[in-house]
Amino acid sequence: MDVITSASPSNRLLDSLPEDERLCFLADCETVDLEFGRMVAQPGESMTHALFPLDCLISLIATLESGGRLEVAMAGNEGMVGISLMLGAQKSSLQALAQGAGQVLCIPSSCFQDHLKRSPELEVVMKRYLNVLMSQISRSAVCAHFHGVEARLARWLLMTHDRTRGDEMHITHEFLSGMLGVRRAGVTKAAKALQSRGLIDYQRGRITVLERPGLDEASCNCYIADREIYARMREQVA
Repeated sequence: MDVITSASPSNRLLDSLPEDERLCFLADCETVDLEFGRMVAQPGESMTHALFPLDCLISLIATLESGGRLEVAMAGNEGMVGISLMLGAQKSSLQALAQGAGQVLCIPSSCFQDHLKRSPELEVVMKRYLNVLMSQISRSAVCAHFHGVEARLARWLLMTHDRTRGDEMHITHEFLSGMLGVRRAGVTKAAKALQSRGLIDYQRGRITVLERPGLDEASCNCYIADREIYARMREQVA
């Protein structure tokens, strides 16, 4: 999935709207800079805004009271954060964390919901994205249960690489451990295995993708399934 393609950052969901609808929506948005590690939503807290990433990456994370967590979806410029607002839910059920620094379009929740009421085109686009997001969340749950850490790490790196500029990612052991829901030792073992095959360069706090086709082969088939459902959505909104 070639998510980021243009020099001028934009959001693909909004780009799929008719021009007059898109401009009307953008008039109520504010461009906000997100730094790496910024928390933009917490479970149980009210969602004051809907976010549409331009050139940043946001992880959606399920958390446990014990402190455990697992990334269940991610949103780059092909998606948004706050989709449950279209269902009338005002509180977040997931944690949303800026995994990659960049900019987002930010619109107040009430304003977003008003646009949904006035724009059938926006409602259709959001429903299609909701279907994609539900598929990604369910796929992540199955993947975490049935697939090995090495294959899951390859999938995660591919999904992140799709949504970022460049091959280098600044990621810590602790961060990857939380995203994959495994111990740090498991992350280290999996990363070293991918590195030994020449697919990535793995240094402390940094991973560089060296051989993308090899990562495709190392990943589980969940990555292909993710790409296919995004492709179907793009065909529908084209």
